[in-house]
Amino acid sequence: MSGPIFTPLATSLPSTVPFVGPEAQERSRGRAFAARLGANENAFGPSPRAVAAMQAAAAEVWMYGDPENHDLKAALAQHHGCRPDNIVVGEGIDGLLGYLVRLTVGPGDPVVTSDGGYPTFAFHVAGFGGTLHKVPYRDDHEDIDALLAAAAHRRAKLLYFANPDNPMGSWHPAETVSGMVARVPEGCLLVLDEAYIELAPDGTAPRLDADDPRVIRMRTFSKGYGMAGARVGYAICAAPLARAFDKIRNHFGMSRISQAGALAALADQDWLARVRAQVAGARDRIAALARAQGLTPLPSATNFVAVDCGGDARLSRAVLDGLIERDIFVRMPFVAPQNRAIRISCGTPAMLDLLEAALPEALAEARRSRPS
Repeated sequence: MSGPIFTPLATSLPSTVPFVGPEAQERSRGRAFAARLGANENAFGPSPRAVAAMQAAAAEVWMYGDPENHDLKAALAQHHGCRPDNIVVGEGIDGLLGYLVRLTVGPGDPVVTSDGGYPTFAFHVAGFGGTLHKVPYRDDHEDIDALLAAAAHRRAKLLYFANPDNPMGSWHPAETVSGMVARVPEGCLLVLDEAYIELAPDGTAPRLDADDPRVIRMRTFSKGYGMAGARVGYAICAAPLARAFDKIRNHFGMSRISQAGALAALADQDWLARVRAQVAGARDRIAALARAQGLTPLPSATNFVAVDCGGDARLSRAVLDGLIERDIFVRMPFVAPQNRAIRISCGTPAMLDLLEAALPEALAEARRSRPS
């Protein structure tokens, strides 16, 4: 045998990944970033109680984590007012999306999402042979009416919708999302990605029946709880769907350390409230820095701010490149017209001091190089 024997589907896939990590960029640049403001991580960190729990669990890391995630599922169920059999725990929302697509999407099956929305979902759909149908944003928001219409027209198996949204930071109020669930076409499952919900304004998260078979809610400890490196996500859904995950999930996918950290983080809601306040302050400062340079910060319900650079993708890319050259890691949306913006994560005061110094230089350089 001369090499690996790939399936026709695997052979047909592009050799790409959804995101190029900052570490890869640092290796190619030959130096580290001074301010890491591009991955939407929680720079304010996890609860000290979570850190202590993970440190204690490290001594027991010779044991596998509980494959049933029993204690964490029980705590999450109590937190959300549902039953443990409504909860699925997995390796971040990314891992859960992969499991869900594997469960529900076969070759050629139609799936609907937003054009320019979270690319990892599209990555999983392509990886299992689904056919992705994309709907443009409207006024920098996911277009609920268009998404539902496309799901009905295409007879989609899954309809992916993030609220709040990445990459624009926009959001829809709870009553709008509840109305969307009521309109999900027969035979379609709404995938409601609420990764940023802990950082959103009150009135963003709808009250939904955990046993409603039309929707699965995705949550994470990566954003508000500051544990992106621990990879802990969970889903809330009808019990039959939750049980189905057991057919294909990696039962030892959750480390013992991550399980302990998530339990302790969930119990420390005071720390989460503190983080919410710090994120709000950072959002305000990023917005002020943008306005001071004649840029337009978009309203955000997340731990990042999309900043309209006032031109097209060439200008925003030039600003981004200028910031990276000055050791400030940021990202930008992939698809027009959202790619007129750069996306800046909420960082510590020290990180934003560096941004404040670098942004005027990067912007001036980008404007000078812009074709007239």
